[in-house]
Amino acid sequence: MSRTIVFAYHTIGARALAALLARGEHVVAVVTHADDPAEGDWFESVAGLARAHGLPCLTPSSPNLPEVADSLRPLAPDLVLSVWYRRLLGPALLALPRVAALNLHGSLLPRYRGRAPLNWVLVNGETRTGVTLHHMNEAADAGDIVGQRPIDIAPDDTALTLYQRMVKEGVDLLLESWPAVVAGTAPRLPQDHARATLVPRRRPEDGRVEWTWPAARIANMIRAVTHPFPGAFVGDGRARLWLWGGSPLPAAPQGALPGTLLEIVAGRGVTIATGAGGLLLSRVQSAGGAEERADVWAERRRLRPGMPLAEVA
Repeated sequence: MSRTIVFAYHTIGARALAALLARGEHVVAVVTHADDPAEGDWFESVAGLARAHGLPCLTPSSPNLPEVADSLRPLAPDLVLSVWYRRLLGPALLALPRVAALNLHGSLLPRYRGRAPLNWVLVNGETRTGVTLHHMNEAADAGDIVGQRPIDIAPDDTALTLYQRMVKEGVDLLLESWPAVVAGTAPRLPQDHARATLVPRRRPEDGRVEWTWPAARIANMIRAVTHPFPGAFVGDGRARLWLWGGSPLPAAPQGALPGTLLEIVAGRGVTIATGAGGLLLSRVQSAGGAEERADVWAERRRLRPGMPLAEVA
């Protein structure tokens, strides 16, 4: 039986670990990130699962500290698997496994290498993404591909709904590929580096939008970072307004300045003029307030069509 060290985090990491354990695979150690209450409790804990199964579990500040490889080397792993682990593994760790060091990545490589590809495909209005199981090297997400599964992106997908499908497809791809991986016969398809795109990590401040953007671009940002992510917003301080739900309108109003309230639609929200087309905002949240339906918010603030939202504090 092969010996595997799993580097993992988040729900997909926990589900992948659980799937390997359910198959009777010999996981000799787990490396994860310490659970952070500031991130919320919307995803499953790899550390909790590992401890529930009595597995050695490390949560180092960096996986590439010399003592991490030193502690793992005596375990003589055949395989190293990384699933949603947030740090690149250095040469000492990549040299540990006898058979392969693999990573499960949330895009169809070579596109969207790097951090947060799940959010970036929505920000960019993509209609298709997927998951890729690939060999690791020292460059981010650049190793030979073992297998991929495509995932279509629906117009109403948010980062959460897309992630939920990605979890299932990713674990299924892992289980489908695992026998060949263990045997050392899995495919190794070189990536076309000329087609590669690299995306950076995202921070809460990256959720800022401008009313001068086209409505479709604003709507894509909203769905890319809505709950349970930090959210899209306009304005600062007391004038900050969080945008939790929105969609572009099929008909584009003419002549209104971007950021102008066009209509209050009872039971649905409010329509806002943008740099190109109109946006139906369904749910918003004022600074210091609670999330609410956008039409309720507008009526409570006594807003009327023709008012610029930039003046609302």
